[in-house]
Amino acid sequence: MIRIANVCKSFGAVQALNDVSFEVKENELFGLIGPDGAGKSTLFRILISLMTPDSGTVALWGLDAVRDYKAVRKIIGYMPGKFSLYEDLTVEENLQFFASVFGVTVEENYHLIEEVYSHIAPFRKRPAGKLSGGMKQKLALSCALIHKPRLLALDEPTTGVDAVSRKEFWENLGAIRQAGVTTIVATPYMDEAALCDRIAFINKGRILSIDTPQNIVERTTQRIFAIRAANMRTLPALCRSLPEAIAAYSFGDSVHLAVNSHHTEADGIRQQLTRLSCEKITVEPIAPTIEDCFIITAKN
Repeated sequence: MIRIANVCKSFGAVQALNDVSFEVKENELFGLIGPDGAGKSTLFRILISLMTPDSGTVALWGLDAVRDYKAVRKIIGYMPGKFSLYEDLTVEENLQFFASVFGVTVEENYHLIEEVYSHIAPFRKRPAGKLSGGMKQKLALSCALIHKPRLLALDEPTTGVDAVSRKEFWENLGAIRQAGVTTIVATPYMDEAALCDRIAFINKGRILSIDTPQNIVERTTQRIFAIRAANMRTLPALCRSLPEAIAAYSFGDSVHLAVNSHHTEADGIRQQLTRLSCEKITVEPIAPTIEDCFIITAKN
């Protein structure tokens, strides 16, 4: 089990992490969900012992991330957001190098990476720097797994890759969990949150909410409306001006309006927007998404 307790970290006047606490269960796929600048990468660097907190503690299976950093690093596989392997080495050479660093051979743990590595095996003689974004991602994941870590820490692993590679990557994470590897994933993509066992919303260095994706959606008390109108450019600001509005934001081809009152109806919203000179208005009540829940939680 992983325990993060009351962790704080500042960089000058910037409070990157503010009293962060949560636990990750054995063999769990845990998501840390938040926008750029939320504190995800700082927390990951503290978790894997690359950075010390100003205060608070991080323990991994009883090992202190500061005091026992050498032992901690042996049980962690880390994949940073930026590709950080040796671009002048081939795919095969990178994998062999990282295996040797941890005192193992590729052959003894190949079963862990077989599903991931099979996609890049045809390019094993190609320099890593000449791989596509999706292939680099698969190589980085293979190198992070080759020593059979207890914890796999993935910092925004799907940023900048195509939709097919993102889908394949999350399918790989499901197989990795079946192999008994506890995984923490940091991502700004709200759609990936639904693929985790549990998630923590983080924003401006604070944990906002922790639960299963389903529970977070189901316990949302606000009503959400999808609104379209002729003047979509000014519609978010007009929606925010409504007295019952909690939040209003562009969402695809509509504006999502969150309201506290369950007595608010679509016709009432339409009438108010008509008085504000909106035209061709459609207002539809919808079920909240994970992204809606995050925005509402961040506003409160």
